[in-house]
Amino acid sequence: MQALTRKDLMSLEKYAEERPAFRARVMAHKRDRQIAIGPYARLYFEDRLTIQYQVQEMLRIEKIFEASEIEEELKAYNPLIPDGANWKATFMLEYEDVAERRAALAKLGGVASQVYVRVGERPRIYAVADEDMGRENDEKTSSVHFLRFDLGDELVAAARAGEPIACGIDHSAYRDEIVLTEPQRAALLADFA
Repeated sequence: MQALTRKDLMSLEKYAEERPAFRARVMAHKRDRQIAIGPYARLYFEDRLTIQYQVQEMLRIEKIFEASEIEEELKAYNPLIPDGANWKATFMLEYEDVAERRAALAKLGGVASQVYVRVGERPRIYAVADEDMGRENDEKTSSVHFLRFDLGDELVAAARAGEPIACGIDHSAYRDEIVLTEPQRAALLADFA
């Protein structure tokens, strides 16, 4: 997928006009790109459209209109767009109760690198986690991580041929796996078009 440029973005004024329809389109697009792994973990698979929305929202919230500042936002967000050979996802640990979240994050050190995708019965592909910065310390992990899954041509071909795709976590404090539905498969396979 191509990186976003300033030409791909709407001005703040234009975005204000288009935001309700654009947001509805993006939310519908994201529906099949969200994969719940058990009750507390979720992968939000990113693509060019989801990142465009995030950039537009950041520009709107921060009222950014200077060319140099827009370029800085693009520089920060473009690495989250898959490049045609991988999937990129925001990984979130979603515990509503504050005390439960605090206790869970203390037990889940290293969890981001234990998130995987699997195509058919082939070996798991574990995430490359948090390339931008460290997101945990000796006391706890973060509730948000950024992941990359490098599949390679063989796994992409197998997935396109119809082999099931699963997402899972293999951490001593959190183990679960889910097989993607057909709409989820189709949404993620579109990243390799």
